[in-house]
Formats: sequence, structure tokens, C-alpha cells
Amino acid sequence: MPKLIFVNLPVADLPKSIAFYEALGAVKNEQFTDHTAACMVFSETIHAMLLTHDKFREFTPKKIANAKETSEVLICLSADSRDKVDATLAKAMAAGGRGDPGPKQDFGFMYGRSFEDLDGHIWEVMWMDIAAATEAMSNSTPA
Repeated sequence: MPKLIFVNLPVADLPKSIAFYEALGAVKNEQFTDHTAACMVFSETIHAMLLTHDKFREFTPKKIANAKETSEVLICLSADSRDKVDATLAKAMAAGGRGDPGPKQDFGFMYGRSFEDLDGHIWEVMWMDIAAATEAMSNSTPA
């Protein structure tokens, strides 16, 4: 069985955050969703757990970072093409997110952009041609 990842994110407004992630294409898993949390499924192995601030505080004694003011984490999702990177950004912005808080990355063999969700969490979306990336890196490595 492949390893799974569950990214736990504190959110200010759970229903709005659920709608935001559904607009990106994530599917809500009702089995792990209630009035304090929602499990948003991106793939069989990638899940975002959206937690109200009260619920999030049950897991850590630390102060919840205001992601609109400070960086806490950068989350990166892969995309199948450059067009899918741009399409994901368009969906995020249409759903109320803020696009490209970081610089667009375009190295030919790798293309990425980023967006902030409603709470300021930064998500990067990246496409990479693995064969071209391997070749580029082997050509730049001194012998």
C-alpha cells in the first residue's frame, strides 16, 4: 500500500473552505467530515484535512499561524501538464484565492505557479517532464 499524506490546515470558515477546495477538484470524504473538520481528497494518496481553529488547537499547544502574514508551509501538488497548472490557478482565483504570491517558475522542463487559499495557505502547482529534467541536470553536473 502506498503511503498517504494528510495535510492538516486550520481554517477560519469551514463551509467556505470546503467550497474552495471543491472548486479546485478535491472531493469531500464524508466519512471524515463533521462540523469541525473536513477531509478533502485530491487523489488516493493526497488529502487535506480542513480543521476549524478550535479543532486544530486539540492537536497542538502552539499558536496558530496567520498564514496571511507569515509563511508556515509550502504545499506542492503535481500537475499533468503546463495547461493543468494554469487551469488550477484559474480555478483557485475564481473560487476566491489569490494567485501567484511567489514567482512563476518556468525552466522549460519544469513549470510551476502558486496560489493562496482563503486562509493564506500557499499551494504550489508544478508540472515536470522527468526525462527532460534528468537530462538537463546531468548536462549541468560537472564530471
